[in-house]
Amino acid sequence: MLEEELKSTALHVMQQSRKQVGKCLTALTEEELWKDFNRHLVSIGNLLLHLIGNLSQHVLSGLGGIAYTRRRSLEFSDKPGLSKDELYGRFATVVDRAVQVIAHLQPGDLTRRYVIQGHECSGAEDLIIVLEHLSYHTGQIVFAVKYFKDVDFGFYADVDLEQPNAPLR
Repeated sequence: MLEEELKSTALHVMQQSRKQVGKCLTALTEEELWKDFNRHLVSIGNLLLHLIGNLSQHVLSGLGGIAYTRRRSLEFSDKPGLSKDELYGRFATVVDRAVQVIAHLQPGDLTRRYVIQGHECSGAEDLIIVLEHLSYHTGQIVFAVKYFKDVDFGFYADVDLEQPNAPLR
């Protein structure tokens, strides 16, 4: 039962990040997508390449067994000249494929041991690390676009966030 709850939450977080990144990209020009902020902060385009690599290595390959060779260092330096639509298409495709892998995990897959990126972990541990990583970089993208474009995307406009907490019985 806990495995199903973790999978359900993972699917929700991944789809939420996919939507938020998509909205952010609508506010950027093609040039802004690939502009590095400074020598320590890579472009939003490079962050997306990094997320594509991370999701592919950890979820598609690590948990899903799909062959993948990652060139992580290029995720931060390569400027492949992809348009916003092309890059978002690649990101969305990887997220959608990762969602499928997670949705089809069998009982025991989250407690099984894996070696992913040279680190031994359980499937659940890897999934939590992936969600944290995806959320972290999604937050960076959202912050950067809101800061530089002075835009509010209203991600939670339809939710009353002032509701008090209450346990369900």
